[in-house]
Amino acid sequence: MSEDRPTSAQDVSRRGLLSGSVAALVAGVASRAVYAQAEGPAVTKGRINQSVCAWSAKIPMNQLAPLCKQLGLKGVDLVGKGDFALLKEHGLVGTMLGSHGIGKGFNRKENHAECAAAVKKSIDVAAEAGFPNVICFSGNYWIPPVKDDPAKTARDRLDQEAEGLANCVEGLKLVLPYAEEKKVNVIMELLNDKRGHKNYMCHRTAWGAKLVRTLASERFKLLYDIYHMQIDEGDVIDTIKEFKDCIGHYHTAGVPGRSNLDEDQELNYPAIMRTIANTGFKGYVAHEFSPKGDPIKALTAAVKLCDV
Repeated sequence: MSEDRPTSAQDVSRRGLLSGSVAALVAGVASRAVYAQAEGPAVTKGRINQSVCAWSAKIPMNQLAPLCKQLGLKGVDLVGKGDFALLKEHGLVGTMLGSHGIGKGFNRKENHAECAAAVKKSIDVAAEAGFPNVICFSGNYWIPPVKDDPAKTARDRLDQEAEGLANCVEGLKLVLPYAEEKKVNVIMELLNDKRGHKNYMCHRTAWGAKLVRTLASERFKLLYDIYHMQIDEGDVIDTIKEFKDCIGHYHTAGVPGRSNLDEDQELNYPAIMRTIANTGFKGYVAHEFSPKGDPIKALTAAVKLCDV
């Protein structure tokens, strides 16, 4: 996940595109150029249902949708309602829809009404479109500054994690019966609090898994962001195996730098993808990296690498 990533449907509208006949002409030329760069399908095995996050693709949706179809991707993450028709035209799914923001989440009772309303609104949009997932966030905790007693800071954090989990249970119970009725999954993202999202509460898989198992709803799971969890806790493959029943969605990116899935980063993505496939996972793995160099070549390479 990126600091500037859109988190609501309103934030991912097609505001950057041209209009009218000029737009159609430009789109046609651009799409042919995209096809030439992509060089045909990248998915041949198909054990992993791959997707890509709209914000990270770095190309407009009228080019991205046909590219995804050509590469063999199943859909696009964090896409706006204005792009649903384009997705469906190319046989693609909106694999994850936005809702509320990251820092203000379900771990504080005063946020429950606002976050629940945002999630329910996105559930309605997803259900109407026939799309499977809506994202949500724990929110941030706050550790009071204690200059002379580091141990007290640690105790405060543990207390807040326990309280935050209880508050998330209470808040999510406001939306999960509705999600179950509408047959839409609510997915809480795991983010690192070491570098990208300081003080984010759902930053460890075990904490998130405890939340999933406490709620015990078939419609609530975790978004295991491989990039974030490598930074925060490592041990990616064994963690996936241990908590496979709690994970409903995955994101990818290279570590360090949140860039291409290439030889300059430390994760062994084919091994990770084989692990995911071997768990029997049937959801989506969405690429969410900031590409260096040609974004189409970077995406194509990532899709090929993860096709195991």
